[in-house]
Parts: sequence; C-alpha cells; structure tokens
Amino acid sequence: MKQETFLPDDYRPAEDEPFMNELQLEYFRRKLLAWKEDLLADSRDTIEGLQDSTRNIPDVADRASEETDRALELRTRDRQRKLVGKIDSALRRIAEGEYGYCEDTGEPISLKRLDARPIATLSLEAQERHERREKVHRDD
Repeated sequence: MKQETFLPDDYRPAEDEPFMNELQLEYFRRKLLAWKEDLLADSRDTIEGLQDSTRNIPDVADRASEETDRALELRTRDRQRKLVGKIDSALRRIAEGEYGYCEDTGEPISLKRLDARPIATLSLEAQERHERREKVHRDD
C-alpha cells in the first residue's frame, strides 16, 4: 500500500515545480475526492427529499409545479451522476500516472485549467479545436 503524501493546508500547485510531482498529484486527488463526496452527499439529500415530499396535492397547478421542480432536480442529479463517473476516471488516471496530460497531444494540461476543472482530459487548445470541429459538424 502506498504511503500517504503530506500536503500542507495552504498548498497550491505552482508552475516552478516539476509537473505532476507527488504534491500536485495528491492535491488533485484530494480535490477530486472532496468534489465527489459533495456530489454524493447532495444526491443522498435529494433522495431523502423526494421520499419525504411524496404527497397528494389536490391543486393541479401546485402539483404541476412540484412535478416540474422534481424533474429538474432529477435532471441535475443525472448530470452529477455523470460527473462522478468523470471524477472516478480522473482518479484512475492519477493512480495510473496519466493524469494532467492531454489525451490528444500528450502535452501537459495547464495547472490553472486543472485547478479550475480537475476532470479535464484535454489542454485548452485541444479543447477549443474539439469544440470548433463539433460546431462545424453540428451545422450539417
């Protein structure tokens, strides 16, 4: 079993240190785990809320409003479920030593991008190219 890396509370990855060193990997691993735990806690709260709010509402407009709110909540949870999958994938890339590198080019993804979006798999340039191609093909 791997020994846990000490990470100071105020640590932030910096450009002047080796890319994806132990501290950076631990920083992103903890960030991803905390994000995942928040999403799972929100999901548990939603399930409990939906179970508690199952009631018969006689007014048609009120019932429709509640159903709309419920559908929106479920759609949000579905997006978050997919996000948990991406977080798991990023954690797997950390474990395999592939985290932080662009899937298209193999180049390092900027630390600022990873800090803002730790599940990123493409560098900013590769992501922009991907989105431009997607937009062109969508217009067909």
